[in-house]
Amino acid sequence: MQYVKLGTTGLDVSRICLGCMTYGVPDRGTHEWTLDEEASRPLIRQALDAGITFFDTANVYSDGTSEEIVGRALRDFARRDEIVLATKVHGRMRPGPNGGGLSRKAILTEIDHSLTRLGTDYVDLYQIHRFDAHTPVEETMEALHDLVKAGKVRYLGASSMYAWQFSKMQYTAERHGWTKFASMQNHYNLLYREEEREMLPLCADQGVGVLPWSPLARGRLTRDWGAVTGRSATDDFGSRLYADGDRAIVEAVTRIAGARDVPRAQVALAWLLRQATVTAPIVGASKPRHLEDAVAAVELALTDEESEQLEQPYGPHPVAGH
Repeated sequence: MQYVKLGTTGLDVSRICLGCMTYGVPDRGTHEWTLDEEASRPLIRQALDAGITFFDTANVYSDGTSEEIVGRALRDFARRDEIVLATKVHGRMRPGPNGGGLSRKAILTEIDHSLTRLGTDYVDLYQIHRFDAHTPVEETMEALHDLVKAGKVRYLGASSMYAWQFSKMQYTAERHGWTKFASMQNHYNLLYREEEREMLPLCADQGVGVLPWSPLARGRLTRDWGAVTGRSATDDFGSRLYADGDRAIVEAVTRIAGARDVPRAQVALAWLLRQATVTAPIVGASKPRHLEDAVAAVELALTDEESEQLEQPYGPHPVAGH
């Protein structure tokens, strides 16, 4: 495993981040395909054994049970000071007023709930899951800064939004002397490259680490076009992210993987890892081979010609994932 700094911080993270939305009680929340605790723990242990030290979850994943499962596994299998634990805030956790969003009340409430579920007194990276257009930016950024000063959070991160929104939040923090975001977790893969237009150049200019979610396009980059899985059959959100015109890209991945004699997942992840702005793709794993492919991709160096073949079929997409 390789390790890099998160943006311009001094924090070292593994080049693969284990995305933990896959782990949670199946009948809690909206993800019917999640793995229960018994099935999740061996995969978390496998990730640690492979040198992965970076773990990402969120308060909304499986109604908080993802945080509970991940927290217990990491306490049993790892030393707290040797891992980088990330979670997120924004999504609705309760009905009624103040049950979600990025108000001061919501942020200060949800960090305590997340810490309890994770079984730790701090998180390394606390990320806003989306932009909250209904709360003043100043209120959000000051509340997040106060968490850092209180020692409950080490670093701050953001997730999918427009570049102007991210720039506004960063400027607001800098203007007031508050903690700025160290990372951007955004929708970026071979089938969706709209982030290359504004967000990725902004992150490169400002020294912000990039943590792409859905790096394998919900698995579409790893299987034949049109193939259906248990997750894809029920993934309404994922079904809106990609288009029929993406088939040529999947076929290019298939050709290069065949020539290399490696699984398609390795090729798709290797392309993402060669992008200068990318720190660590967030990879979900429901089977041991998913982790094996992710780790192997770190060492798979694509040629410029192969990368060009993968990129050439791409066409503009509507903004998706915000």
